[in-house]
Amino acid sequence: MSTMPLSPDWYPAINVRRSRRNYDKGRPMEPELVERLSRVCSEFRPYPAARLEFVPRPSQDIFDRAFLVYGNIRNVSAFLAFIGDASDPNMQEKLGYTGEGIILEATSRGLGTCWAALSYKSSAAQSMIKLNAGEKLVAVSPVGYTVETWTFEEKALTAFGATHQRKPLSGMVTGLEKDRWPQWAAAAVEAARLAPSATNRQPWSFHIEQNSITVSVRGSEPEFNVSKRLDCGIAMLHVELGALSQGARGRWEFLRHPGVARFVVDNQ
Repeated sequence: MSTMPLSPDWYPAINVRRSRRNYDKGRPMEPELVERLSRVCSEFRPYPAARLEFVPRPSQDIFDRAFLVYGNIRNVSAFLAFIGDASDPNMQEKLGYTGEGIILEATSRGLGTCWAALSYKSSAAQSMIKLNAGEKLVAVSPVGYTVETWTFEEKALTAFGATHQRKPLSGMVTGLEKDRWPQWAAAAVEAARLAPSATNRQPWSFHIEQNSITVSVRGSEPEFNVSKRLDCGIAMLHVELGALSQGARGRWEFLRHPGVARFVVDNQ
């Protein structure tokens, strides 16, 4: 399957992206932006087992009176649906990787998003998308322009809108000593450290070698009925974008639990 390459706009979007829960329903997306997101959802398909659908004009609010686990999501006028082939053993990480590409695309266009695996009405969302045989809806994200003022809830859940609350790299990286990390690897794990995860649990670890980074999942799997491997797939995309920022290209090799995948660089 051919797929569009990673966008150069996605790496700088890592530092801009925040989970936003309060949207400006009175400011619709421009038609060209709707077309752009729809096209990227169709064309960014690195793995056949993972895909996204963009629903720009939902017939109902899938977050209204939903079972809320991690903050209210308000005034949504469009959403992304994250869809995976349940028969693929690596579906969750492939979907996290693919979905984060679209999230960062939206971020780079000035839009807000928020990964949501529980806080939405699944039956309502499924009524507005097409699921093929064997597929399941894994998560959604609101997408659109956000209100300028952050709610107290948003501030509390995103370190008051200013910084990412993240664990130090020293507690999640093994392998080479830090003073021996290749420049591409340092950029890769710093980018991965900023990846979003369910309840901000950051369930990943990274093992750095001279020509590779291995992503593994920490703790039991799943947790809160949300796969930690989905989170690790998001971190995988951040790893690759960080490496690319230093000119390092590579490929992913999928692993058995607790391993998730190994990024092997080709040109270092």
